[in-house]
Amino acid sequence: MIELKNVDVTFQDGKKTVKAVRDVSITVEKGDIYGIVGYSGAGKSTLVRTINLLQRPTSGSVIVDKQELSALPPKALRTARKKIGMIFQHFNLMRARTVAGNVAYPLRKSGLSKKEVNAKIDELLELVGLADKKHTYPSQLSGGQKQRVAIARALANDPEVLLCDEATSALDPKTTSSILELLKRLNKQLSLTIVIITHEMQVVKEICNKVAVMDDGKVVEKGDLVSLFTAPKEALTHEFIDTATHIHQALEKIRKHPTLLDLSADDVLANITYVGESTSTPLIASLYAQFGVTTNILYGNVEILQQTPVGNLIVVLSGERRQREKAVAYLESNNVKVNTIDSDQTVVSIKNRKVS
Repeated sequence: MIELKNVDVTFQDGKKTVKAVRDVSITVEKGDIYGIVGYSGAGKSTLVRTINLLQRPTSGSVIVDKQELSALPPKALRTARKKIGMIFQHFNLMRARTVAGNVAYPLRKSGLSKKEVNAKIDELLELVGLADKKHTYPSQLSGGQKQRVAIARALANDPEVLLCDEATSALDPKTTSSILELLKRLNKQLSLTIVIITHEMQVVKEICNKVAVMDDGKVVEKGDLVSLFTAPKEALTHEFIDTATHIHQALEKIRKHPTLLDLSADDVLANITYVGESTSTPLIASLYAQFGVTTNILYGNVEILQQTPVGNLIVVLSGERRQREKAVAYLESNNVKVNTIDSDQTVVSIKNRKVS
């Protein structure tokens, strides 16, 4: 559906050359909800704008629905862009137009009759849950309602792709959740391919099936959501995932309570991650019976990522060293990942990886 091949974007800032995007290649399949996550300045917003050629790449290819966009003449490019909707962080609604006027704006050269345009507006507002706001002005709407209007406007030309550039960053958590639920419904109902740019891994966790992590203009890691969450390879990916799973916060709280970390020579602090079927298997409970290793759970949660259960525990494993090693080997043989945690550092780390 979308292929970015070796995309570079370079700007001239006075005498300085700025490489905003560096040799990025990603593939978004039809029906994906693809998340691109990174901190401010990572290049993710510049990258997403290359998908509809609002930003032309300095080099590389942008292929959407088997068309190389940069090779299209102006008229054909305008036609292709109609199939790529886009929404933004600050909604970009026209204050002097009603909700209906904003949604109708992309249809002004569609060739539809006034009656057809009006029917289309009604259909779109019903779709996004704003059927009663047709004649309301943007100033009378909440942030979430404004974003719903922006989504309806982006869908006016029946796009196959929807680009979301930090679309929930200006919204409170409850409203963010409702907008993400709407996007998930549109993805299924309209077979809409969605690309989401965000700096919040929580957003990615809630909605995406695939993820790319960007840093300094480059994609440093990419893959399906469950694989990235359960077996991240890069330190930056670990950092983002910690914010979404709350492991970092839990470790910090534990570290601030020394009584929880009064460990003996036969104790070890560990982070245990379960995936899929192993989440529902009572493996931890069997450690004492099989190996004489007791498990004190300090923190735990289970969540569902793309219909796959994923569990995280922070535990103290207590027992003779050889028996602990056998217990860990047993867990790992059952597809449970075990990372020991260094608890006597000022900064807690998992397998020498800093968690700051």
